[in-house]
Amino acid sequence: MPNSYTPTRVCFTGHRSIDTARAPSISCTLNGVVQSLINHGATDFYTGGALGFDTLAALTVLRLRHICPNIRLHLILPCKTQTKMWSERDKFVYEQILLSADSVEYVQESYTSGCMHERNRRLVDSAELCVAYCEHSGGGTAYTVAYALKNEKELINIADLI
Repeated sequence: MPNSYTPTRVCFTGHRSIDTARAPSISCTLNGVVQSLINHGATDFYTGGALGFDTLAALTVLRLRHICPNIRLHLILPCKTQTKMWSERDKFVYEQILLSADSVEYVQESYTSGCMHERNRRLVDSAELCVAYCEHSGGGTAYTVAYALKNEKELINIADLI
């Protein structure tokens, strides 16, 4: 957590698959981090709408928005067809998040080979601080964390806190 100030714009990145045994501690730690950021002035939260950590982060912000109505959830999504292969349950949760978000931006109309990386870069570029759940050195989450650090964004990795 930053010492002298807390950025007002925060993005999230994390793995799509979360171990069910670790999910409660991830959720609890994420909730505490987001609450602390809000208490120190964070108001705008950006997520990419993927399964797993992105969904958990979006739901956390929406839940806390009931207590702190000044915070906003912004979705930066890779494409309108992102949920094409998802389960009906996951699509339902996604639609509820879409309806509750304060803004929605699509990188592309439909899937392209680079739309996920472009989405990840836009998330980081929109924020001053990145809250991640990164346990692996490869994949999209690791790429996004590396991009955030390269661009001198502050980083909180939930995996390091649990």
